[in-house]
Amino acid sequence: MTLTKTPICNFGEKAKDFNLKSVENKQVSLNDIRGKNGTLVMFICNHCPYVKAIIKDLVDDVKFLDGLGVKSVGIMSNDVKNYPDDSFENMISFSKLNNFSFPYLIDETQDVAKKYGAVCTPDFFGYNNNLELQYRGRIRELKDLKPVKKGDSDLRVAMKLVAKTGNGPKNQIPSMGCNIKWFK
Repeated sequence: MTLTKTPICNFGEKAKDFNLKSVENKQVSLNDIRGKNGTLVMFICNHCPYVKAIIKDLVDDVKFLDGLGVKSVGIMSNDVKNYPDDSFENMISFSKLNNFSFPYLIDETQDVAKKYGAVCTPDFFGYNNNLELQYRGRIRELKDLKPVKKGDSDLRVAMKLVAKTGNGPKNQIPSMGCNIKWFK
């Protein structure tokens, strides 16, 4: 596990299209999950301790944001040959276990992660209704891999602002987690 932090938000960068297989065996594109008030693209996986630490908060935040017209998608881009815990079968189990209300997609070629510039799990890309990047921060502070519960999460606050104004907060704290497991 290599701890990696996300880069600073590149405000206004356009979302990249994709067409990936979901755990429901359906092809899902960016247009399929685009929200009327925003879109959240999340790079996550099954085995990362950082993802496991925030998964309950993440599921809750996604449900809340859906009510604001912000749609979400989870994308798993890790090398499943060397990290079998992230296999498609385990993605299905992980999404069911955690009651995902959003599509969970496999990026088998890692092309989507590369196009987005994803670096770790979790890595959040929050877009406004014009699919312009407005948030590239964390979900919330973690201490010893446990969420620090002080009010709403950074992700929820930021995406609520994006849904309301089209703009994300100027000050953002990077997300951190395990590096994406690239093919060797």
